[in-house]
Amino acid sequence: MLSNQKLFSVGSFDFRLQHLLIIGILSLSFTISMLIRSGPLAYETELFEYDPFFNIRATEFVVNNGFESYFNWHDEKSWHPYGRNISETSQVTLHLTAATLYQIFNFGMSLHTFTIMFPLVIGSLTTIVVFAFVRVLGGTTAGLFASLMFAISIPIFIRGFAGWFKSEPLGIFFGILAFYLFVSGIKYNKGKISFAKLFVGGIILALSLSAWGGSTFFLLAILLFFFALPFFKNEGKFLIWSIPTFSISFIIFSLLFERTADFTIGYLGIAVLLSTIFVVVSEIIKHFSPVTKKLRNCILFLVSIIISSVGIFFAGFVGLPTFRYLNAVNPLLFAEDALTESVQEHAVTNMTASFSFFSIFLIFGLVGIWLIFSKKSISLKNDMKSFSLITSLFAIYLSSAFLRLELFAGIGLLILGGIGLSLFFKEIFSLEKPFLKYVFSITILCLFIIPVTLPVDAGWASWSNYSPTIISGGSGTDSFVSYDWIEAGEWIKKNTPEDAVIAAWWDYGYWITGLSDRATIADNATLLDWQIQKIAYSFLASPDDAWKILHSSYNVDVSSSYTTEFRELFAAVETPDCVTVTAAEHNQTGKPMNFCVPSSRGLDADFVLVYAVVDKIASPGLDTSLYTMRAGGDESK
Repeated sequence: MLSNQKLFSVGSFDFRLQHLLIIGILSLSFTISMLIRSGPLAYETELFEYDPFFNIRATEFVVNNGFESYFNWHDEKSWHPYGRNISETSQVTLHLTAATLYQIFNFGMSLHTFTIMFPLVIGSLTTIVVFAFVRVLGGTTAGLFASLMFAISIPIFIRGFAGWFKSEPLGIFFGILAFYLFVSGIKYNKGKISFAKLFVGGIILALSLSAWGGSTFFLLAILLFFFALPFFKNEGKFLIWSIPTFSISFIIFSLLFERTADFTIGYLGIAVLLSTIFVVVSEIIKHFSPVTKKLRNCILFLVSIIISSVGIFFAGFVGLPTFRYLNAVNPLLFAEDALTESVQEHAVTNMTASFSFFSIFLIFGLVGIWLIFSKKSISLKNDMKSFSLITSLFAIYLSSAFLRLELFAGIGLLILGGIGLSLFFKEIFSLEKPFLKYVFSITILCLFIIPVTLPVDAGWASWSNYSPTIISGGSGTDSFVSYDWIEAGEWIKKNTPEDAVIAAWWDYGYWITGLSDRATIADNATLLDWQIQKIAYSFLASPDDAWKILHSSYNVDVSSSYTTEFRELFAAVETPDCVTVTAAEHNQTGKPMNFCVPSSRGLDADFVLVYAVVDKIASPGLDTSLYTMRAGGDESK
């Protein structure tokens, strides 16, 4: 009763004590998120990881040249000499959103500083969106718990540090906002309000997918829910127009971006179309079927949709997703692609890592599943129960492929945990036992605090104690600080020609171009696998063969026994008679881009950068210094 006490009124709205409590807890979630995500700033105010160095280049291009130039930009400094179509191969929404917000909210700071703070702020604001989303599913208390869980979830905040100017923070923000608009639009039939929420929700989901390819999860979770919806919601006329509203909005808006248009025209578009047709036709079937046969007829139609879907994909009418996406759906494919397997963040999920990431969240999630299926969840609508379970279990399943996908498990567990704790609290506080209420509240508080803070140097909060990758050099030593890479970039910029081409292992392409404004042969976009393989071959070759591969022009055949082996590797895809149109030629003359797979040709490099991580050994009396090699450099790739 006390929490419902009126404090003051604003127009017709009564501001009560419970609203003050909600604001306080949300402020706490936001603050905790900001503090944890700020960890790298203790070492240096710098971009984190590799991709942000490309993203800041792209954002700066938008700021300096405008949207139209951005969509016509074919970058000559990437993947020399073929270049890169930026709008076709990038997270367009990230660049456009950051550029727009920078011009409005820069407050005098540099773009460099703004992009470092961008994921910190966006990631922390997502705690508010999580509250709104889970509140629709399970009530205000569930939303508050979910918001707190989001703020301290390791797999989520380690992909949203200060400086992590990559796709995940904005993609997750838009994805969960789309979830909120969708479930709040579908929960009640409110006519124009529902229409507006569903229409805008489709637009936001398209933006999320354009910002981050991983946002495919949000779309697939909704589509899976489509197939369950006719069995849990009996509002035929409402579903017949509401579901197509969301789907059409998503499809139309996603077609505005080249990258998402490729998804939508292909397998995702078919998935959206078939699932939407299922909902609409099922409602028509239910309307004309006898009561006793509605369920049977809908199941038969669902089976026919599944068979049709399998037939469409196996017949080759629609291309399958790239290997990375297939691997996420089927973790057993992991070892079939060497390049995917070689990336550290693609390490396979294991029980030790999952428990380290979640520990008490796993218990909260199990409690949530138990209570959702129990009679104690009678206050929750069946369609919201269905959405919660489908989304959460699908998220946890996807997380089994890669460690980097554990953030999906984090999203799934905060839904289940938030709802579970909410129902648990409701049950406990319905009892006339004040002591039990206090003990239970303190216990839950301790369960939140202990894993975050203890052990002192190994609690969840310590997972943010990383120096930015450019400072640690990706050496594997989290708190190592060195400015070697920044100084190397400055040296290259001052001591090499502006048209110089730098060869290096693909990890460092973005760093080299971002720091020195020089062209590279490969970078973290991994657009041309064969180009990366050729660099690897050159690094493993004899000095003579490596010199021929690295130094010779891209249009000169390299005659060596070593490249004969390489040529055989690409015999099935090489097109020796085709004429390559380089990025520079395309930009100057407007000729359409074209390139072969020139396995027998050189890399056209002017300089080679090799990265070594070493410890100097004290060697008194010796004229030559001694060193011991450490992991993290090129010798460990």
